Amino acid sequence: MPQIVLLIHDDAAKANRVKNSLLNAVDGLFTVEWVERCADGVRRLHKNGGKRIAAVLVNLFLPDCDGIQTFDRLFLASPEVPILVLSTSACEGSAKLAVQRGAQDYLLDGDLDGYLLPKAVRNMIERTSNVEALFREKERAQVTLNSIGDAVVSTDLAGNVTFLNPIARDMTGWSADEAFGRPFEEVFQILHISSGNRVANPMTLVIQENRPTKLAADCKLIRIDGTEFAIEDSAAPIHDRRGSVTGAVMVFHDVTQAQAVSKKMSHLALHDYLTDLPNRILLNDRLTH
Repeated sequence: MPQIVLLIHDDAAKANRVKNSLLNAVDGLFTVEWVERCADGVRRLHKNGGKRIAAVLVNLFLPDCDGIQTFDRLFLASPEVPILVLSTSACEGSAKLAVQRGAQDYLLDGDLDGYLLPKAVRNMIERTSNVEALFREKERAQVTLNSIGDAVVSTDLAGNVTFLNPIARDMTGWSADEAFGRPFEEVFQILHISSGNRVANPMTLVIQENRPTKLAADCKLIRIDGTEFAIEDSAAPIHDRRGSVTGAVMVFHDVTQAQAVSKKMSHLALHDYLTDLPNRILLNDRLTH
């Protein structure tokens, strides 16, 4: 389906040249809406119920607006729509400034032929679409990580913390800003419950061996204020698209209450509920021994 390009230019000859270049493109992907004033362009971007504009091509020097102010008005009206500045050599400085302020690119009058212009517009639309898709995917992942009941922490290849979700922040006592960039072992003090010895850094192990792993069953996390949590976890390496390890992620949860319930149930299985005296099961066990 053809994509709509909004062309804002007060020079009819140059506007027709741009329109012809886009309309005659080999892939026929574009339709062009042409207006001569910045205000008309802003109205079109704000138009409710209209077909969505895929890209804006604009000459910055218009009858009702001049220079970088033209770009600022259009960008403010619809910051998600990519803008390509059409410029003369004499006004190239303003075009470069627009790029610094958020324009995708600029083209000079000599580049408005049947090859460079359609290619630039296609690349601009595709790049914006990819960025938007990446943002949505990242936002979805962020919401998911912040919503799950388990704590999640990630590190880079050097073992420094790069992310803590809210549950991890609550369990460690560290804020995201305080923890970011610190070594994992500084933020996460994990000890063996039975011996009190420090547990080997699971993130280092995962990165070195490039495979998932789990903590031993008797591990506890020491919060920054000294509070202790019995925890269970799993850790896995993070890979880039080429398969190289770039860091690690650990998912863990508090099992203190679950362990207490399990211990209580084990006790009740061997003792009378009312008197708390050993029952026949425990007596038989001791007689066997």
